[in-house]
Amino acid sequence: MPDTPSSQVPPQTQPPANRNAKARQLLGMKGAASGETSIWKIRLQLMKPITWIPLIWGVVCGAASSGNFTWTLENVLISAACMLLAGPLMAGYTQTLNDFYDRDIDAINEPYRPIPSGAISVPQVATQILLLLGAGIGLSYGLDRWAGHEFLTITAICLIGSFLAYIYSAPPLKLKQNGWLGNYALGASYITLPWCTGHALFGDLNLNILLLTMFYSLAGLGIAIVNDFKSVEGDRQLGLKSLPVMFGVDQAAWICVLMIDIFQVGVALYLIGIHQNLYATILLLLVIPQITFQDMYFLRDPLGNDVKYQASAQPFLVLGMLVVGLALGHTV
Repeated sequence: MPDTPSSQVPPQTQPPANRNAKARQLLGMKGAASGETSIWKIRLQLMKPITWIPLIWGVVCGAASSGNFTWTLENVLISAACMLLAGPLMAGYTQTLNDFYDRDIDAINEPYRPIPSGAISVPQVATQILLLLGAGIGLSYGLDRWAGHEFLTITAICLIGSFLAYIYSAPPLKLKQNGWLGNYALGASYITLPWCTGHALFGDLNLNILLLTMFYSLAGLGIAIVNDFKSVEGDRQLGLKSLPVMFGVDQAAWICVLMIDIFQVGVALYLIGIHQNLYATILLLLVIPQITFQDMYFLRDPLGNDVKYQASAQPFLVLGMLVVGLALGHTV
């Protein structure tokens, strides 16, 4: 009997490596496979679902820091709506917009991405960007009305985030061309914006929360640098000044881990200053395994171990964020 072509093998009998590549493709991860034909899966790939998780978690941390969240059905449902705003809608908008403006560099670094591979047309991508943005603004307005805000705080955060995403990806500013500005904008988008949104939904957003989360975003800057290592060659060819291009791979790896560690420790010191010593101690303990994985994986081979490092160390960082949120909630 002749061999069955791989394209005709039922999904459940396809080789594990092939199924894994398709899953990575759908989630928007590095090392994906090409050849997807479903337009809805292609649209989902553009939105990079793997990137939604930290923003959804940021909403949880903000709700905790408000000190007013209670486990009622209404609060759970409205929190889920806020997570939909931060993750699928606004992160999806940001990632689709970024792919739209990065189609030339993706043709070098990640040719399997939907646009450079020809799986979706540019007008279809533009339509997706506008629909996600419109849905995000509409939902943010609805959340403001639910919270009874006279000033539309959540809508304002949504508009700021959408503008930040635009200037991050689009010329002439294209903040991502500058390793420092671009990565801080990314860090703030993953920490400050969703955290402030969750806090504003259940409490009064104040300058203290805003400044603390902006400070915390400097640790997020370090996390953002990790993503630059997978595209060093393309960035260098197109003249993008990512930190690995500017400082070299090894030095950029050290900058990355120091940013992650130092600013988490700085937040722990702040917690000590407001007499939340238990939470500060927990946060410091969560930094220790991050340092361990930095030494085991990232500093030894940042190009080869970037994904492995993120999978190992990032859970401790996001747990630390929740610890900080709970500590702030106790001071309200």
